[in-house]
Amino acid sequence: MQKKREIILINISGGDKAGLTAQLTQILAQNNVNILDIGQAVIHEDLGLGILFEVPSSSESSPILKDLLFKAYELDIHIKFTPIEECKYQEWVTHQGKDRYIVTLLSRKLTAKHLAGVTGIIAQQGLNIDFISRLSGRVRLNEINKIQNSKAVVEFSVRGTPKNHDQMKKDFISLARDIDIDIAFQEDNIYRRSRRLICFDMDSTLIQTEVIDELAFKAGVGEKVSAITEAAMRGDIDFDESFRQRVALLKGLDEKVMKEIADNLPITEGAERLFSTLKQYGYKTAILSGGFSYFGNLLKNKLNIDYVFANDLEIKDGKLTGKHKGEIVNGEKKAELLKLLAFKEDIHLQQVIAVGDGSNDLPMLKLAGLGIAFHAKPKVKATAKHAISNIGLDAILYLLGFRDRDMQE
Repeated sequence: MQKKREIILINISGGDKAGLTAQLTQILAQNNVNILDIGQAVIHEDLGLGILFEVPSSSESSPILKDLLFKAYELDIHIKFTPIEECKYQEWVTHQGKDRYIVTLLSRKLTAKHLAGVTGIIAQQGLNIDFISRLSGRVRLNEINKIQNSKAVVEFSVRGTPKNHDQMKKDFISLARDIDIDIAFQEDNIYRRSRRLICFDMDSTLIQTEVIDELAFKAGVGEKVSAITEAAMRGDIDFDESFRQRVALLKGLDEKVMKEIADNLPITEGAERLFSTLKQYGYKTAILSGGFSYFGNLLKNKLNIDYVFANDLEIKDGKLTGKHKGEIVNGEKKAELLKLLAFKEDIHLQQVIAVGDGSNDLPMLKLAGLGIAFHAKPKVKATAKHAISNIGLDAILYLLGFRDRDMQE
């Protein structure tokens, strides 16, 4: 009569010690067991270790469990044995073909309310959480409430098919708005782990201002231009027409004013950290802007950006003429340029990330594999696949799976 398969799950908990896992697995090795699954985590020097194994047909489980029990006693840890029926194991194996997703929670600090809200929505959709990982670094107690400088990012690996994908997205957006966090929901596929090109809007994305508004205030037409800019960003008027109207109002402005503004551009929080890290790991970066190349090229040099596509102002005798040179970089042009850069870099569109805040960024946000509305207008945030509204640009690194220890300071 064939011996019944013995499948056993051991769960170990207690204080973490160097060599602990090695000593326990050495016992299993001596008995030639087959490892079916393993997982380990350490939280505040407390270990959680699970090992699922099959006892060889030539062996018995009792001596193995006895040796493990004695070793656990020596190491001053707790150990629990759970026999698993073969049919239950086979059923569990079939789950590995299910869809997998990554849910990323980003905030200034992490609270139980944040976790309860996100995990509650995951549960409502019938998804199982396989792993939970902290991507942000540990925080000193005296820094927890320093909201301006802190980051708390947690990644959930989930399995299954959402009951209602659209409703889940609405629930995540609603929760994020109500408790001031950002939540990203991505399919965990090969493209998510192989993004290679990131395209950015410039004004109100890489810099915390609209340059054309700054120029307009210097020219004494600030209120007029700001009103047109706002209408264009909301999508209330055609971008090309709004661009021509605003540039025309700048006629006669001394080009020295452009340098004054350029010297004082307010770089967005996290931009330096983001670009230095991307460069270290071989990513290509681009500015695709409806703003002006004069300022885009300054940022290119400052942040070591690979490509800049923006609008050129016409200047004669040291003065702006109120006209532009060449084709206007509008929303459709941004999407066209994104395609062109992906082709040049020989990558799939799913490997491209686009980041912007205005309605003229929507075409490239929709086209890219990962479109991110950054501190965006409500219409853009509701339409884009993902939104970051509460922390800096370096949050993008967490969506790529980076941890703080991987990033350049």
